Amino acid sequence: MPMPKALVVRTAGTNCEVELLRAFALAGATPELVHVDAVLADPAVLDAADLIALPGGFSYGDDIASGRILAVKLRERVYPRLRAAAERGCPILGVCNGFQVLVQAGLLPGPGAGEAWPEVAPEPTLTLTDNASARFVDDWVGVEAVEGSPCIWTAPLVEMAQQHGADEVLILPVAHGEGRFVAKDQATLAALEADGQVALRSRTDINGSQGAVAGVCDTTGRIFGLMPHPERYLDWNRHPWWTRLPAGVKRGETPGLAMFKAAVEAVADVKA
Repeated sequence: MPMPKALVVRTAGTNCEVELLRAFALAGATPELVHVDAVLADPAVLDAADLIALPGGFSYGDDIASGRILAVKLRERVYPRLRAAAERGCPILGVCNGFQVLVQAGLLPGPGAGEAWPEVAPEPTLTLTDNASARFVDDWVGVEAVEGSPCIWTAPLVEMAQQHGADEVLILPVAHGEGRFVAKDQATLAALEADGQVALRSRTDINGSQGAVAGVCDTTGRIFGLMPHPERYLDWNRHPWWTRLPAGVKRGETPGLAMFKAAVEAVADVKA
């Protein structure tokens, strides 16, 4: 059986695409890098993808707002293809700037459980806005995967926390100036919580996000956006104090790699 194909969509200003390509390759997929202009010229390339990912960085310099220009291009030109990908269960990932793109393009939080994807891209109900500190944050932050969430990407983190504890192992790097998660209203946030769509939280307040939200998924758990960068934590020696971690921990996968392997295995199970 051929390995799942992971399509990484880049554009001017993205800067984490190489890390994403490596993440998918290590996880057992065949990664392919494509410029968004090529996607706009031939949207059918999305149909052949088993996984789709939008990398971090500063797409188009974030000149209007973080991710806005790339989101508008996808929203206006290829939303039907992205909707079709979502309907067939294709895992879609947005990291940092990619998370900002997913919410503005209408892919997150997605329709309610059992509801159909709308024919036209919906208006955003979530946003990632300026950090409460008004400063760029570049650090490692403790995270917590929410038990009971359907998110396929964060499922292995729940098991890691149970096996090794969260304090040392479950940390991820962050690097953003506009990462503060804000829902349209309290009802929107409450619905996300009730449906398990809040899949990842920060254990320390790094940007003032409502409910310490660091990542959300759609109701199927296959479309996922998060502000931390799992693709930058594929090897144990990236951990800031990796030499002091217990040896037994370092024989397994890092949290970052485990997230990508979980998504690739979910695709492989469907294709088998």
